[in-house]
Amino acid sequence: MTAGTSRMWSRTSQRAIAFTVVLTGAFAAGLVGTAPIAIAADIRSKQWYLDAMHAEEIWKKTTGEGITVAVIDTGVNSSTPSLKGKVLKGLDATGIKGEATDDYTGHGTTMAELIAGTGKGGGLKGLAPGAKILPLRVSNTELQNRESVNAHDSEDAIRFAANSDARVISMSVGSDYMTPELIEAVKYAEGKGKLFFASVGNDAKGNKPRYPASFPEVVGVAATDRNGRVADYSQHGSSVALAAPGNDIPRWCDTTFTRYCGGDGGTSSATALASASAALIWSAHPDWTANQVLRVMFESAARPDGSKDGTLSNYLGHGIVRPNAHINRGLGKPGDPNLSPLTNKRTSGGAPAGSAAPSSTSSSEAPKDKPVSDAVAAGSSTKTEDDDRLGLILGGAAVVVAIAAGAAFAVIRKRRTA
Repeated sequence: MTAGTSRMWSRTSQRAIAFTVVLTGAFAAGLVGTAPIAIAADIRSKQWYLDAMHAEEIWKKTTGEGITVAVIDTGVNSSTPSLKGKVLKGLDATGIKGEATDDYTGHGTTMAELIAGTGKGGGLKGLAPGAKILPLRVSNTELQNRESVNAHDSEDAIRFAANSDARVISMSVGSDYMTPELIEAVKYAEGKGKLFFASVGNDAKGNKPRYPASFPEVVGVAATDRNGRVADYSQHGSSVALAAPGNDIPRWCDTTFTRYCGGDGGTSSATALASASAALIWSAHPDWTANQVLRVMFESAARPDGSKDGTLSNYLGHGIVRPNAHINRGLGKPGDPNLSPLTNKRTSGGAPAGSAAPSSTSSSEAPKDKPVSDAVAAGSSTKTEDDDRLGLILGGAAVVVAIAAGAAFAVIRKRRTA
């Protein structure tokens, strides 16, 4: 793996029906680059996006306390200095011997630290360091090739999260295909009032729809670089609902958890940061529903230059997540607690998690290389001191597609690289 290439991994979905059909499942997690970074206090200096998002200002009012984020990934190592005391008892949905805290790649632990890490021991500081993590372990292609795994692990993990106390679900993995079982699991989570974020993928060239990011109940998240431009790998299209930083973000290099690597975190890291943003806002307004939290995220997001109210970007969706714009400036109104801010449909459940992919008829494509203006980024018509430090823009998406099927199961595993 070299810098500038995305590490993608595929997922298998095995479905026993009546006949036999071949279905190619590609589950992808987006990380780019492998340059090592020593674990030391200076790792915080690598987290440029915390300054850009004005994290220190946000933490004066909220750190995400009282909010649990379910992380569906490769597992979460609860023993890293930054996560000690932050990880709850979760679920290993893979069906193999192990625990939810056995991270077999380091990817899930990175996502958890980006969300809720304390920064202790020279580790990553999360955007919502007061939040808790519920780890839910699912399998990737490499693990499937070595072990006999639960074919329904993703659905089981989503349902477990839906039945838990977690308010936010963060899933930085995805497949090129949807299945009836996955559709039902996502709808179940919506009915339970969860706010579900998923990465849209790192294959902008192929740009195939990615699931669960493309489901109307899920917030698809794209990635940007530190200069306020859409990441060149970030997928785009009608499923992009929000964007967040994805480039130049440190990550754990491997399962030894001895050092961090540099490079691009991709839409995986962007999804973690969007989830952390939701945790911050929800912590500040614990009585709100998922619909209200998401509506405020949309209304306070930094929009691309020249965009009009009510139009969506194929690369940014509603714009770049900007929790500080709401928490310290009051931008965004919660609105109807039971009305989805994307579909304008009523949602069910105690605290509806209304999020959806923007429709292709309402999106307008923005140039990839066009940054968000300072004024728009600040949520003001005039430039402020804060504007100079924003430096964000993202884009990515997945478009809903139908699965060509026939009847029952034989699955081909396919690893995708960007």
